[in-house]
Amino acid sequence: MDKGYANPDLLWSVEDLHSATNPVCVVDTRPIHEYVAGHIPGAIHLDVVGLSLNDTRPEPFAAFMWTYSYLFRSRGIGSEETVVFYDNISGTSSARGFWICEYHGHRDVHVLDGGFNAWIAAGFETSQACDAVEPAEFNSNPQPDLHIGYQEIEERLDEGGFIPLDTRGDGEYKGEVVRAVRGGAIPGAIHLEYVNNVDENGFFKTADELRTMYERAGVMPEQTVACY
Repeated sequence: MDKGYANPDLLWSVEDLHSATNPVCVVDTRPIHEYVAGHIPGAIHLDVVGLSLNDTRPEPFAAFMWTYSYLFRSRGIGSEETVVFYDNISGTSSARGFWICEYHGHRDVHVLDGGFNAWIAAGFETSQACDAVEPAEFNSNPQPDLHIGYQEIEERLDEGGFIPLDTRGDGEYKGEVVRAVRGGAIPGAIHLEYVNNVDENGFFKTADELRTMYERAGVMPEQTVACY
């Protein structure tokens, strides 16, 4: 299905993955107990949310990303391989794995649209095999333009073309649920929870639907957007 994206190859359908003829490194980002219960055949497991960072200054961020490059290497994710991340739906875990790979300069990384639920719905086989993986060569070529730290965000808050985009739940945005040092949101942030990006079946919405939703919220294509 053509959804009208500017970069359609970033998303793979389950049919794309099932019919792939070249080797693909498939990465399951769901909780380990879900992976053990059943996963896409040949997929490796990687908990991409198990490592977190609460200090985005350059030095700790560089160390954080080095740790991820080591983790990818040890889990068999190679920098020259085609890599597809998946979650149960088009969720935040697969998106995080994708972004980390992109930050390291990986040029052939994708997200499985609809995730494991879409794979099951298509009638494709699953596996419970948990085979050992061989380490892979993962060469990092950092892309600093894909990341913004808190210091730069603070400096740019008064810029008309700069938008902090809060993708958390309503409770966190309003300060009713506190999962950080303090509750609330970055001043001037636009709130649009990430779940609004997907439809009722867990697939990403079309480009037209997403564009309309973001423009109504006040996020325009010409602006610089910092998501958090």
